[in-house]
Amino acid sequence: MLSTATIVIAFASSAAAFSPNAVTQTCSSHLSAMPDRKWDTMVDPTARSEALPFLPRPVNLDGTMVGDVGFDPFYLSSIEKDFSGFIQPPQWESKAIPTLYWMREAELKHGRVCMLAWFGWVAADGGFGFPLRFPGELYSVNSVPNSYEAHDLIVSQGSLGFLLIAIAFIEFCTGAVLVEVARGENDREAGDYKLDPLGFLKDKSKEEVDRMKLRELKNARLAMLAFAGVATQSGLGEAYHNFPYF
Repeated sequence: MLSTATIVIAFASSAAAFSPNAVTQTCSSHLSAMPDRKWDTMVDPTARSEALPFLPRPVNLDGTMVGDVGFDPFYLSSIEKDFSGFIQPPQWESKAIPTLYWMREAELKHGRVCMLAWFGWVAADGGFGFPLRFPGELYSVNSVPNSYEAHDLIVSQGSLGFLLIAIAFIEFCTGAVLVEVARGENDREAGDYKLDPLGFLKDKSKEEVDRMKLRELKNARLAMLAFAGVATQSGLGEAYHNFPYF
């Protein structure tokens, strides 16, 4: 009889360990011991993204930058990183290029390149009424039938080597200002190379300048999608190499 009572008491005490109070206390102790979540520093829990209202707003996308509508579904802009190490030796001091600055610089550069690339791809294929080519038999339609085949053909001809050197020189020169930014010697806006030969921004108010910058940014974003689309469509098969690519 005594042994039976002992067994019953043992089972009862074991069951008490899984009671709601015990589980709550255990969970609370585990949660209090956990480190702060990185997520809490990446979002603003009090605001929603303008572009993606079902997501919280990335903490760095507060709408102060031209073209900022809070579109960053992967929250890359919230990752703290110093990108100056990509353009200068690590032993240099006083270096700092924030994530958002680097990303806007990259967005504008890729967008500008794609605006030129899309126009060049379509123009060389006669999309504006006639094929726009460099003079000479080397670049004629007979030698280079379309833009899709141009890369391999121009590489085999040796012309692309000069283009590569020219682009490398431009990249080297434009990268110098980023070194100045990283060292705190220049406070330029991301993507601003003071290139305005036609004076579109001359004597304009800040509102008018921001409007022009927004137009460039929207066209740049559209061009990145457009160039990706035309390159992909052209590569679907031989029947799609020539304009209009379908």
